[in-house]
Amino acid sequence: MTDIFELLKGKPGDSDYEKKGVIVQGITGSYGSLHSRKMIEYGTNIVAGVTPNKGGQKFDDNIPIYNTMQEAVDATNAKISILFVPAKFFLSAAKDALNAGIKLLVAIPEHVPIRDTMETIELAKQKGAVVIGPNTPGIMIPELIKIGIMPPMPFKAGKIAVLSKSGTLLYEISDALTSAGFGQSITIGIGGDPVNGTRLIDAFEMVKDIPDLGGLVVVGEIGGDSEEILAQRIIDIGFSKPTVAYIAGRAAPKEKRMGHAGAIVMGTYGSAESKISMFNKANIPVAKRPAEVPVLLAGKMEKSD
Repeated sequence: MTDIFELLKGKPGDSDYEKKGVIVQGITGSYGSLHSRKMIEYGTNIVAGVTPNKGGQKFDDNIPIYNTMQEAVDATNAKISILFVPAKFFLSAAKDALNAGIKLLVAIPEHVPIRDTMETIELAKQKGAVVIGPNTPGIMIPELIKIGIMPPMPFKAGKIAVLSKSGTLLYEISDALTSAGFGQSITIGIGGDPVNGTRLIDAFEMVKDIPDLGGLVVVGEIGGDSEEILAQRIIDIGFSKPTVAYIAGRAAPKEKRMGHAGAIVMGTYGSAESKISMFNKANIPVAKRPAEVPVLLAGKMEKSD
């Protein structure tokens, strides 16, 4: 499994340790430029932007813009890209990044055609790359690097990994954790589209062996079976770190699609009851509301001491 921490900050002793370069695809668009400035303000090392036909220009007078990802990668040797392009251009932009050698692609756009996402995932597998999203708020190591659109205020450095399908709940639950004294080692927004480059179980595999991992929070939602698959994996390997879950959409009527394209319940498939039952089998308490997450986590930690 890809070492996500090595991709994000390298290994101690590396020349670029804790200042990995990031390329922004679509840096000149209104959305891309807004969030590029916010990422830079947070401390993210944005080394280049890519916008076709705007090569040779500079973003905010100091970040070079290239026409293609290959040109940007050749000039910077960056392995991380964040993608701010309309959904209809997603596939070509993702291919441009992965074929140029990008190893971590953070895909912000939503409503990407499923076939395009699947083609991107297949190419990423061939290239040994990780795709976060589409329709993701991004990924971050608090107080070190932010690759996404999340606000910085809710997050604080610590030892709890947070994996979330929902961007808004990622912020809300991380804020509740921070307020309760539980900082985060890493937060990953899985994305709300029906097909994601990184599933909950993939994200779990990325974080489960983090040194000094203090606990895990899983923020799921109705629809699909990714929470059940994750719970079974936790049972199978005997993962013992304190783990708490939250399921969004518990009160949603069956066959009613919620805000996310993947959040729809058909019969009992994808129901909150199915997910809660499976988490219970894995000895993972499920919070009834976001504010309850740190309370349950504290309880799990007391029992594990």
